[in-house]
Amino acid sequence: MSHSHDKEDSCCSSKVHSTPKHNHDHVHEEGDEHDHDHGGDPSAFQTYLPAIVTLVMLLIGIAFDNLFTVTAFQIIRPYWYIVAYLPVGIPVLREVWETFKAKDFFTEFSLMSIATIGAFAIGEYPEGVTVMLFYTIGELFQMAAVNRAKRNIKALLDVRADVAHVFRNGKYEDVNPEKVEIGETIQVKAGEKIPLDGELIGDKSSFNTAALTGESKPRTINKGESILAGMLNLDKVVEVKVTKVFADSALSRILEMVQNATTRKAKTELFIRKFAKIYTPIVFFLALALVTIPILVLGSEYHFQTWLYRSLVFLVISCPCALVISIPLGYFGGIGAASANGILFKGSNFLDLITKLNTVVMDKTGTLTKGVFKVQKVESSIDEAEFLNLLTAVEAKSTHPIAKAIVEYAGQKEIHPAENIEEIAGMGLKGSVNGKVVLAGNTKLLAKFSIAFDAKITAIEESIVVVAVDEKYVGYVLIADEIKEDAAEAIKQLHENGIKQVVMLSGDKTSIVKKVATGLGIDTYFGDLLPEDKVARLEEIKSDKSKVVAFVGDGINDTPVLAISDIGIAMGAMGSDAAIETADVVIQTDQPSKIATAVKIGKATKKVVIQNIVLAFAVKALVLILGAGGIATMWEAVFADVGVALLAILNAVRIQKMKF
Repeated sequence: MSHSHDKEDSCCSSKVHSTPKHNHDHVHEEGDEHDHDHGGDPSAFQTYLPAIVTLVMLLIGIAFDNLFTVTAFQIIRPYWYIVAYLPVGIPVLREVWETFKAKDFFTEFSLMSIATIGAFAIGEYPEGVTVMLFYTIGELFQMAAVNRAKRNIKALLDVRADVAHVFRNGKYEDVNPEKVEIGETIQVKAGEKIPLDGELIGDKSSFNTAALTGESKPRTINKGESILAGMLNLDKVVEVKVTKVFADSALSRILEMVQNATTRKAKTELFIRKFAKIYTPIVFFLALALVTIPILVLGSEYHFQTWLYRSLVFLVISCPCALVISIPLGYFGGIGAASANGILFKGSNFLDLITKLNTVVMDKTGTLTKGVFKVQKVESSIDEAEFLNLLTAVEAKSTHPIAKAIVEYAGQKEIHPAENIEEIAGMGLKGSVNGKVVLAGNTKLLAKFSIAFDAKITAIEESIVVVAVDEKYVGYVLIADEIKEDAAEAIKQLHENGIKQVVMLSGDKTSIVKKVATGLGIDTYFGDLLPEDKVARLEEIKSDKSKVVAFVGDGINDTPVLAISDIGIAMGAMGSDAAIETADVVIQTDQPSKIATAVKIGKATKKVVIQNIVLAFAVKALVLILGAGGIATMWEAVFADVGVALLAILNAVRIQKMKF
């Protein structure tokens, strides 16, 4: 299954705020739906002012109705409640007009308007005002919840520096980071954020990477290593050579991913929206039937006002707000909770799909291991210092990661200059060092030159470099890639969270892959694979249609496999750009244990969404039956609609408070 990241059908964005300046952004397309996505600042007093005015007037009206007997009030009573209704009613009536113009007649706005105007028509003024007031309060709660979720994500990610200190014309100038070019040098003082991606020029320094990875533990970055925008410089003044323009920085990409995440809807979310479109007209006609059919049955005993009141109660209860509001909010909360844990979902559809995951396929190098070669052991029959001097002199001429590991291990020890370096393809290096002929490579190299060596080294599974000096075998260096600290725990947690099979694919030799897989508790492994072999293996796994497969990788060579998996998971904000672009989920730390965390967040989100669906349907069904039978009044109807919506919103917000 290849991924198509097209946007889902656009929804009608109906932004209802009880504000005098009601901002309405109405977009009608095929499959038009109502999307409760509220902008604006809910802390602004003017946002709440209409609801406050209505509430005060309603309470005064109820007091005069029940506590004080004032004849003058009875005369102005209908007008008092009409004035109380207008601050919260006008924005909703305006919505009805907009939706009617777009030939969309059955919405929660039209239901609320008919129900409240109908209540006024039969003299139930307080109920009419109360229904619209509570509906508005529900909208304000929802707006506050959405904005809170957005603020949580923004606070975590929007840590872009406002200024960059660039070295120009012999001095440092303060410029907008967007105007800095690749290759320029910037200075970052202690306590400042890194404005652009680059390489550290000066000595090593310590950085807080929490904005990118969610990890509070400082990270030490050495001279020449990559440094990313959004990191916080903790130690001293550093200089950075810019390698990417502002728009291409890791931070900008992450912000774009989060902003786009809400456009990809989960199946549950899409279903509820489509359901609401069918459900709303059905309940409207049922309410109409509730007024008209009894006249045929009851005849002269029929009382129009009683049955109209019941049908209005029915309309208020049937409003699908609780579902249409709380389900997208639930998924939004899940995306926010994941971001706080250093995990980026590129859409709520992937948050949904990860709950069905049963097979995880993983790359080895850079995913389960650190991808950094280290010298583990030096075995030599001559003086170790001399052995390392001769070996390092030859390896210093190579750019291979193993050669670099050996040079780094030797450190700043005295190195004899190497001459006549010759690379023997697939075997190693030959050179002259201090008058001695040195061979450094694999056992095939020694066999080529007919040099005898200890047979036991052929049984060593790790990568080794054997060394011969003047046609005599003198020892070897053992090199290994370090396994990440949480790799074993990651595999254990995946199994505990419903993953039936964990598979490891690697280009490394099978003996090394076997050792790593056995040590970590991985079910199946394959070594000696080229990138195209990984694709073939994954397609073979996916041929079993019962499997929902995620692939986890970090390199450019993993891009094809990430693309064909059901869920592509890229490891690390430090991973390759291609892998991050192709993936559906990005683990911003280098911790494989975060994969299990992503599964847990997906499951918690789905649980909350299902709870909201059951809650809304159960309460509404009960009160609908009571309303049709004349037992439930408009007050119960208000609870069934607005009360359930508020409970569902609070339940959805709960996801962001959970610990994973």
